[in-house]
Amino acid sequence: MMAELPLDQVRTLLAVVDEGTFDAAAAALHVTPSAVSQRVKALEQRTGRVLLQRTKPVRPTDSGAVLVRFARQLARLERDAWGELGLSGAGEPTRVSVAVNADSLATWFLPALTRVPGLCFELHREDESHTAALLREGLVMAAVTTLPDPVPGCTVRPLGRMRYLPVAAPDFAERQLAGPLPELLPAAPVVVFDRKDDFQDSFVRRLGRGAASPLRHYVPTSDGFVAAVAAGLGWGMVPESQAGPLLAEGRLTVLAPRTWVDVTLYWQQWRLDSPALAALADAVTATAAQALRG
Repeated sequence: MMAELPLDQVRTLLAVVDEGTFDAAAAALHVTPSAVSQRVKALEQRTGRVLLQRTKPVRPTDSGAVLVRFARQLARLERDAWGELGLSGAGEPTRVSVAVNADSLATWFLPALTRVPGLCFELHREDESHTAALLREGLVMAAVTTLPDPVPGCTVRPLGRMRYLPVAAPDFAERQLAGPLPELLPAAPVVVFDRKDDFQDSFVRRLGRGAASPLRHYVPTSDGFVAAVAAGLGWGMVPESQAGPLLAEGRLTVLAPRTWVDVTLYWQQWRLDSPALAALADAVTATAAQALRG
């Protein structure tokens, strides 16, 4: 017979992870540090797993992350239940945490949030190929991700494709890329979002070369990235919706008109009967259907 998970122990584990130390968790829970330590040890004994890395700050192990996610889901259900009973306290709005990539945040995602009034949002900006990790760790309730397979305990919906175009400022293209693109592009200065950004390297590999130039400008904001490319610092892969107006104005030029990179996005969220999450999922899906390619 499966052992039950004592809720006070699970909530204590969450407090330790959120607060970073046993002492801080004790202060938040209004108990002694000894009580916190005993609850965590009892939970580890019950599950037969080491749940925390005793570092500073404390971090959950893979097993601990499962219980942390469970604790957050439990708290979400509890708040929803109080709300449905009309007993949620004043000054305690429903808060939803979401991981979203910078390009979605800068283009189509924010209008989706305006379709769900009454919620408070806590957005975590992360590369779309890494947002699912925040779901696994229980740090967010939902995420825009490139992962089509659901994270354990989550559901998944396809959102659409975001198209990226290889572009540069016209004068940059004239100076650096006046010739065969597969030969010249790998050596040309390039704008990169951050060290997780592989779009530019992937595009160069599609041309039959190894990677983009080591002459890299790191610009870690979506609008700043586009501005850097338009200013002539280097070439880069820019979302179609951001590139369009600048192409029309002649401030950008497409380097390879029949070659682009499509990134398929998905919406993943906790598998919970939560009205707030359901309403947000519907709003995000509807907005994506209008903004992204099918």
